[in-house]
Amino acid sequence: MPLDTPFELANRRVWVAGHGGMVGSALVRRLRSENCEIIVAPPRSVDLTRQGQTEDWLDAARPDVIFVAAARVGGILANDSRPAEFLRDNLAIETNIIHGAYRTGVAKLIFLGSSCIYPRAAVQPMKEESLLTGPLEPTNQWYAIAKIAGVMMCQAYRRQYGCDFISVMPTNLYGPGDNFDLAGSHVVPALMRKAHEAKADSAEFLSVWGSGRPRREFLYVDDCADAIVHLARHYSGEQPVNVGTGEDISIHELAELISHVVGFDGKLSFDHGMIEGVPRKLLDVQVLHALGWHHRTSLETGLQHTYAWYLQELRSGTPLRGGSTGADAGRMPRGTVTTGTDFRGAHHQ
Repeated sequence: MPLDTPFELANRRVWVAGHGGMVGSALVRRLRSENCEIIVAPPRSVDLTRQGQTEDWLDAARPDVIFVAAARVGGILANDSRPAEFLRDNLAIETNIIHGAYRTGVAKLIFLGSSCIYPRAAVQPMKEESLLTGPLEPTNQWYAIAKIAGVMMCQAYRRQYGCDFISVMPTNLYGPGDNFDLAGSHVVPALMRKAHEAKADSAEFLSVWGSGRPRREFLYVDDCADAIVHLARHYSGEQPVNVGTGEDISIHELAELISHVVGFDGKLSFDHGMIEGVPRKLLDVQVLHALGWHHRTSLETGLQHTYAWYLQELRSGTPLRGGSTGADAGRMPRGTVTTGTDFRGAHHQ
């Protein structure tokens, strides 16, 4: 339900769990304008899959608000080859944080789910009510099951203990901070890196995973962070809220657009032998729009920003992949953060 009086973040201690990942770092950028005290974790001091370490962190940090952007993430190949890791680690992270938030009296918690939680055959565009109405997409079911459990935990703690814990369901995200390691990356960074390397090698073809026919929705990560903060301030309810653009594009069209942004003028080559997931995945964002938020960044503009960031990272020699562990509490002045790496915050295509 929409809040009559916005929940104010100003002058509160706000922990972004997963601040080293794409979504978490975007949330930190966005929260700097809220006059809150942003707390994050120094590198590798706390493993969020460990209950004792997570509880010690919360006891020391005492946040008023938590954004749960910490997760074990990856693309179709990573999900398929490491199902136990994806299920075990994500269940542990969300259980430890959500229960710890209740135990320490956190005023508000925002859990980041994923659009992959919806059934494979869900009616498109997918409404929030379609959750748990059918079988999941097998290519990312392990991650999806863990994320569904996180949504249900927020609902359960709200019902039993009156906690103001909400869930948001972002669509496929891209932008600065994404993982460009081809062994575990999502479709946008994978295509962007391959197009960049094909251009550098003067290659004739850019290889595209699958037929190119599946349609997907993409949201620029800084838009996503803005939507999440908006929902933190203006929404309190049991139902999760979809976060997306309400617009989709085929993978073929996406590959052409990325080629244009990168400046690769060769041809596309489709590998029809690769698995490619559901034919279409588009979120219904009527609830989000009714709450007063719409996306601002077009796909082409967002891809241009992302490619500029990628080039900058290449020049600096920074490894283009995410971290893997959490860390312990740090205290910063309002609007500033320390460096560190939690489980990457990102979402499946």
